[in-house]
Amino acid sequence: MFLIDNILLAPLKGLAWLGDKINDVAEREFSDEGRIKEEFMELQLWFEMDEISEEEYEKQEKVLLARLEAIRKAKEEGI
Repeated sequence: MFLIDNILLAPLKGLAWLGDKINDVAEREFSDEGRIKEEFMELQLWFEMDEISEEEYEKQEKVLLARLEAIRKAKEEGI
């Protein structure tokens, strides 16, 4: 009986495992200060090369700074 249950539930368990792994990777990428700093440097490069406008630069800069602040706040709170 347990063997049949394992066989029938294997696809669901595999899907749940995959979902957990995707979530872990997304959380790591979102909470990586180094990644945000890289994005900020890339944004500065685009601005300096006139690839984006000053308005777009400032808008994206605010988003990156907000993400960085959220990460630092979460680390302080131990989340």
